[in-house]
Amino acid sequence: MSHPVAVPAAAPTRPRPHHRRGRMWAVICGSLAVVVTATLAGLFTGSHPVPPSAVIEAITAFDQTNPDHLIIMRSRLPRIALGLIVGLCLGLAGGLIQALTRNPLADPGILGINAGASLAVCVAIGYAGVTSVSGYVWWAFAGAGVVSVMVYLLGSVSRGAASPARLALAGAAFTMALSSIISMILLSNYSVFEHFRFWAIGSLQGRDVDVLTAVLPFVAVGCVLALLLARPLNALGLGEQSAVGLGVRIGVVRLTTALAVVMLAGAATAAAGPITFVGLAAPHLARRLTGPDNRVLIPAIMAIGPALLVATDVTGKVIIAPAELQTGVATALLGGPIFIALVRSRKAVNL
Repeated sequence: MSHPVAVPAAAPTRPRPHHRRGRMWAVICGSLAVVVTATLAGLFTGSHPVPPSAVIEAITAFDQTNPDHLIIMRSRLPRIALGLIVGLCLGLAGGLIQALTRNPLADPGILGINAGASLAVCVAIGYAGVTSVSGYVWWAFAGAGVVSVMVYLLGSVSRGAASPARLALAGAAFTMALSSIISMILLSNYSVFEHFRFWAIGSLQGRDVDVLTAVLPFVAVGCVLALLLARPLNALGLGEQSAVGLGVRIGVVRLTTALAVVMLAGAATAAAGPITFVGLAAPHLARRLTGPDNRVLIPAIMAIGPALLVATDVTGKVIIAPAELQTGVATALLGGPIFIALVRSRKAVNL
């Protein structure tokens, strides 16, 4: 009597490089479609409806005496452009900090970026007399940069380079300490609170072109660094010993990644205020669609982040029209459930 021969289970196949790149380009094309749709919706909708013919005329034959043209060119187009840049920065910064710390729940604020920017804005309003959004930008960016450097130095006090665990602990400690100082300033000065609350809620509204041009150089450098870090971060994901064996200088990679995160998240926070969930949800969504390889993951995040923020901002304008939902509130209300669904999904890709 013959016995059945046990057939070994086939090993799970990993997507080939060209398959991963195919997924990446599919994600980029899909994100571009979302951006185009959201851009058109954002130009046509708002507290003041503008007919499509007026939108086309404003772009092709701008007339400063026409109020509809002014709304399109001075308010809605800059808002969409800023949303694209901020979404790009937050998504990319979230992907980098998650790869660096090996923590899928890490966000750009882990290096104290939001807390540093918020404290700097409080000081600018209360003690330097700054009241304009364009004036907040440089203070917020400087605060984010200084605190991030202090967090990195604190995480490096022991022997060796700063480890992900020490960076996270140092960032949490600085965030709690600075949040207490911010609360003390706000409670002792009502005028500071009145100005600060509009920035702290996170919004793309009311920002002019000067704010966008001020942060563009930092965004460009941060994007270049992120693309260059794709291979070293892949090696670091194999473990420190394997990375060293592959010739990766771990300390340099961590420092460069932290610098890129500060530039990207600092620029986004300075321009639009603290906006949550984009830095968490965009990397998770991109990782699920393309896999964990940073060579295809980072370009996918650069496409998904802007699409996610602009689509959320436009949705916040539409659902309560003719009023408008602030961008920070819209991302919290709409992005939160999306992020929870991604985390609970069985197909979610682990770091």
